[in-house]
Amino acid sequence: MGNARTARRRWRLQDGERRFVLLAGDFLAGIAATFLALYFWGQLDWLGFSAVFVRFRAGWFFVLPIIWLLLMINNYDVLHAAIWRESLRGVLFSALGGIFLYLLLYFTSEPGSLPRRGVLYFLVLATLLTLTWRWLYIKVFTAPNFMRRVLVVGAAESGQTMLRVYQTVSPPPFILVGFIDDDPDKVEKKLGEYDILGDSRKLLDLIEEQSITDLIVAILGPMRGEMFQAVLDAQERGVNITRMPVAYEEILGRLPINHLESDWLLRSFVDELRISTLYRIQKRILDFIGGIVGVMLYVLLFPWVSLAILIESGWPILYLQPRLGQGGQVFNVVKFRTMVQDAEADGEAHWAREGDPRTTNVGRLLRRMHIDEFPQFWNVLRGQMSLVGPRPERPELVAELEKQIPFYRARLLSKPGITGWAQVNYGKGASVQGSAEKLEYDLYYIKHRSFQLDIWILVRTLGSVFGFRGV
Repeated sequence: MGNARTARRRWRLQDGERRFVLLAGDFLAGIAATFLALYFWGQLDWLGFSAVFVRFRAGWFFVLPIIWLLLMINNYDVLHAAIWRESLRGVLFSALGGIFLYLLLYFTSEPGSLPRRGVLYFLVLATLLTLTWRWLYIKVFTAPNFMRRVLVVGAAESGQTMLRVYQTVSPPPFILVGFIDDDPDKVEKKLGEYDILGDSRKLLDLIEEQSITDLIVAILGPMRGEMFQAVLDAQERGVNITRMPVAYEEILGRLPINHLESDWLLRSFVDELRISTLYRIQKRILDFIGGIVGVMLYVLLFPWVSLAILIESGWPILYLQPRLGQGGQVFNVVKFRTMVQDAEADGEAHWAREGDPRTTNVGRLLRRMHIDEFPQFWNVLRGQMSLVGPRPERPELVAELEKQIPFYRARLLSKPGITGWAQVNYGKGASVQGSAEKLEYDLYYIKHRSFQLDIWILVRTLGSVFGFRGV
């Protein structure tokens, strides 16, 4: 009986395994689309489908599956992949990105050097096959037999936070079976709609009875010896053990600042976080190239943006504002003016929020297209900012926020950026609560920052810019 339950547990896929399944399916869809596109191109356009045709006319087609995966790079969030509407939108946006990229290459290449219909066949087929695969993934891999069954250890504040996180995510990332707790006042009661099924003495029996695949340990303080031993015994039986802050990270892509302790912060950001020299070099090269391109675009846009600002609201066109950089160093950020003159006539710092009445009509358009940020590429070239990082905040607001939000100053461990993990996932935090949620994303970025994550954030930012989703 135990072996049967263990075998069933093997089918419960972890997030990393789901991501690999998604990627493998998309890649196979790209390969199938390539061969079918070559066949239709050869047959329908009377070119003949033969080895000679493939070798000399369309050999480069075999890089298209890789390009398709790059276009799909923003579609491997396992939570979004389980929602058909999100999958449909993601695949269609990837196809539109492929069309845009190909048209750019086609009209800038030597006439007649690139085909039209062959690539069109590929994009149509890749879109249809990938959508078919994503539909099958949702039908099969979100079925109960493939979902993890989770028991939360601890029904106090951290366990309650885990429950709120679980209830806010749709579709759910796993099947929550219930809770256990050694507090006799909690046992056999309910937490929301879920039962507190017992204490540490019942843990191993519950694992067998309920086919539990994972334990989320939501006890951040001292743990009783009996509970600790029961958790170790569960791990020896093949159950995955995850700490509550880690589960919170995996589900929401941010850190739970209200459930972290100072020693955890030191371990994560001092002992464990070692930024390699290679990453520093890669990031600086990326910043330099991006800064040059951005400044060139800024110079091209400057006359037109300046004219629009002058016609609507007069001078000044640009404004400087002190911000805190890495290590708390103050620098002046440069932006196009998007608000009325004397927007802070009382001399106090105010939150910039969505639909701010101080924003001019031109300023609102500049913000939606993110053009108001273009002068900051000069800050990037000077090394005061990076392309990717936490947004630089005003010294007055930082002084106030670090009194109210735990670990707020930790965001200064990284160089600030024009875009960042918080911007692509959350947007502006126009309140203390909003700033706290943004901080959770910023700390996640600082903990996990890498060249690959920077590229992913930049790709998502471009999608936001072209989708006119600025605030």
